[in-house]
Amino acid sequence: MGRKWNNIKDKKAEKDKNTSRIYAKFGTEIYVAAKKGEPDPESNTALKAVLERAKTYNVPKHIIDKAIDKAKGAGGEDYDELRYEGFGVGGTMVIVDALTNNVNRTASDVRAAFGKNGGNMGVSGSVTYMFDSTAVFGIEGKSADDVLEILLEADVDARDVFEEDDVTIVYAEPDQFHAAQEAFKQAGVEEFTVAELTMLPQTEVSLSAEDIAKFEKMIDALEDLDDVQRVYHNADLGE
Repeated sequence: MGRKWNNIKDKKAEKDKNTSRIYAKFGTEIYVAAKKGEPDPESNTALKAVLERAKTYNVPKHIIDKAIDKAKGAGGEDYDELRYEGFGVGGTMVIVDALTNNVNRTASDVRAAFGKNGGNMGVSGSVTYMFDSTAVFGIEGKSADDVLEILLEADVDARDVFEEDDVTIVYAEPDQFHAAQEAFKQAGVEEFTVAELTMLPQTEVSLSAEDIAKFEKMIDALEDLDDVQRVYHNADLGE
């Protein structure tokens, strides 16, 4: 797919290192997951997945504990889970996932981020059909052959296993996320460089240097919105 997972994560971390934005977004996501089910990751698979991803971004324990404690309390804020779809320069496709307590505000902000940067919002379903929901893991210290053996022994099917920048990347069906995660941990994997559910593009679009600059500006504008949790796209940015 050409997705440099560790480079992408490091770029986002670098961008947010001087702010608490990334932690605030994780706090909201953890709160929503904990409030929807039990505030215990062992009985709440959605919360467990969010916490695993938060770990790869080094989210501080006090942020996690505060969000879970907030979810345990009575009342609290209600958030809507929203997905927007749109287009950028060069025929690129973009998916935006958001958590919001003000739907009108978020829709307006997302539309503006697209429109001010050469893009436009599409209707529901106009983009997602070109992406596949996928579980992705990044593991250091184990070869692709080692990882395949671990998955086979645990009877977990993988879409693809390959090595990228000294990290073995695994693509699996989304419903295999927790089975794969447990298999790796049983095999002694303590940490992942990537552990998340994502949307992988079926094909990628190549852009000129000028269009890459425009496109990245649009993606930055979307990711900077407080209500936006995740942004997926099919542009090949050469990362």
